[in-house]
Amino acid sequence: MLVISPGAFAEDSHGTLSIIFENDIFDHTDQHYTNGVGVVWVPAQKEQPEWVYALIDLVPWMPKQGRIGHGYMFGQSMYTPDDIQLTDPPLNERPYAGWLYGTVGVGVETSQELDVLTFTLGLVGPASMADKTQKFVHELVGSGEPMGWGTQLGNELGVVAMYQHSWREAATTPLLGFEMDLTPYFGGALGNVYTYADGGLTVRWGRHLPHDYGPPRIQPSTFGSGVFTPSDRFGWYLFAGVEARAVARNIFLDGNTFRNSRSVDKETVVGDMQLGAVLSWKTMRLGYTYVMRSREYSGQPKNDRFGAITWSMMF
Repeated sequence: MLVISPGAFAEDSHGTLSIIFENDIFDHTDQHYTNGVGVVWVPAQKEQPEWVYALIDLVPWMPKQGRIGHGYMFGQSMYTPDDIQLTDPPLNERPYAGWLYGTVGVGVETSQELDVLTFTLGLVGPASMADKTQKFVHELVGSGEPMGWGTQLGNELGVVAMYQHSWREAATTPLLGFEMDLTPYFGGALGNVYTYADGGLTVRWGRHLPHDYGPPRIQPSTFGSGVFTPSDRFGWYLFAGVEARAVARNIFLDGNTFRNSRSVDKETVVGDMQLGAVLSWKTMRLGYTYVMRSREYSGQPKNDRFGAITWSMMF
């Protein structure tokens, strides 16, 4: 999902571009949340458009003063059952589903705290073109063709509002000659695609830690941040994080909202554990995250694991 932190741009910067690639190939599997891609653009504007302040006013508890930014994201995610070689997967496995979406959001940073509000509009079902994307990639790499997309969720317009509040460097301390900080957060989502409340924390440890909230990720997950403070010094850090979500709605498990479709009984509490590393130098940042996600539906044979690569560059 869109990840915004107003941060500090280079003087001649037009903005920051981030590319996110998440896939279970990093765990040598091809099932469940199998792929997600996202492109994020955060403009470096000192004067924000009027609609930015209008969005901030929608949430009474969001700060009205501070470093204010906005951004945009376009992405696609896909979900499959356990065995993609079956034309008619078992009904007790999560259904095939795709999600094609665009997001707009705003962020307000005051001191070391960040509030992010995003609105997402997208398409679930064949209109997401996830089936075509997966078949094309599998053909390109010589992998077996996924056979069960004919059973995917039907077309549905998806709308989601998301909010997150983070405390960067809520606790800091030197450790073994390097810097370490702790960033807790809480938030939630409301919509026909996702409705949940979440909370978690991230620990960073390294040298010359960039001014960020972790690498950007695709939701549901830690938001991270789409921008960071440029520096001539080479910086790096290792990080670990945990998140818990109380889930009321997940269309990719519950099925279509207004029509009959395949579905499974979802778990109402889902947890993520993540480990990763980030490298930053001048106007570029590169991150890798390995995610372990608890079972999301009843009868799921094991926890899911996938990796995420994120690249950010100021232009």
